Amino acid sequence: MIKPEGVEQGLVGEIIGRFERRGFRVVALKLSTLGRELAEKQYEEHRGKEFFEDLVAYICSAPTVSVVVEGENAVATAREMVGATDPKLAAPGTVRGDYGLDVQRNTIHASDSEASAKREISLHFGL
Repeated sequence: MIKPEGVEQGLVGEIIGRFERRGFRVVALKLSTLGRELAEKQYEEHRGKEFFEDLVAYICSAPTVSVVVEGENAVATAREMVGATDPKLAAPGTVRGDYGLDVQRNTIHASDSEASAKREISLHFGL
């Protein structure tokens, strides 16, 4: 998912292009503003943590672009391309390293496992 600041900064095409150039195929794409219920489900694993409310409010604050890509070793490769959660720690050349502003506004969310990917795809696309 390309987060609100990524959409606002006009980075959607650049970010999707990175995945396509890496050999991934886009199989689903949706621009939307997440409602609170969906956002809470998206970040369920963080419920109860001190940053949960701010994260939910942020992700609902403006449009996001949800994207499903397919390709060999998709989850691990996508996580590598995305970089560390904290943009200050993310390697140059990663999405977060190049465009992230801070830990919350780090431009992109990527599923951390196949199980998470299936759950998130179902949440956003009903697939």
